[in-house]
Amino acid sequence: MSPPQAPFSQIVRLADADATTRFAQWVAPLVQAGDCLLLQGPIGAGKTHFARALITHLLAQQGCAEDIPSPTFTLVQTYQTGTVEIWHCDLYRLSNPVEALELGLDEAFEQALCLIEWPERLGNLVPDQALLLQFNPQPDDSRILTASAGAPRWQPLLSAMTEWRDAV
Repeated sequence: MSPPQAPFSQIVRLADADATTRFAQWVAPLVQAGDCLLLQGPIGAGKTHFARALITHLLAQQGCAEDIPSPTFTLVQTYQTGTVEIWHCDLYRLSNPVEALELGLDEAFEQALCLIEWPERLGNLVPDQALLLQFNPQPDDSRILTASAGAPRWQPLLSAMTEWRDAV
């Protein structure tokens, strides 16, 4: 699954969980309300780890610390960081994209920073402006992360990923 017409993409290797945390911390100041990050990959690929690290970093910037549970059973966990509301969603248990609308995701896509695990459950409700982060576990416990987007909004972030990759 990828956003429609994804001409911009970048690939980085995340050597371990610490590298995933560092990448999330690098991404955190580059996202804002109205952004949607689609976190895709198999169970254990690092999706939740990335989301927790990003949320923890954004909360810490506001002087806050909070436990960041997985939304596997609640489906949605929300956090407030200053003026930005964060929605961390795990859609694994949804059986129909309409259920995402019942959660209020359509409004969240416009007003909040949305981190969506199992985005394929959205079907055709995937926002056009979304950034897809595909986590692919490797036999050596590293992850290959492919970031792609069709929206020009993400081109600077994707271009800067080359610098981040070269710095690690």
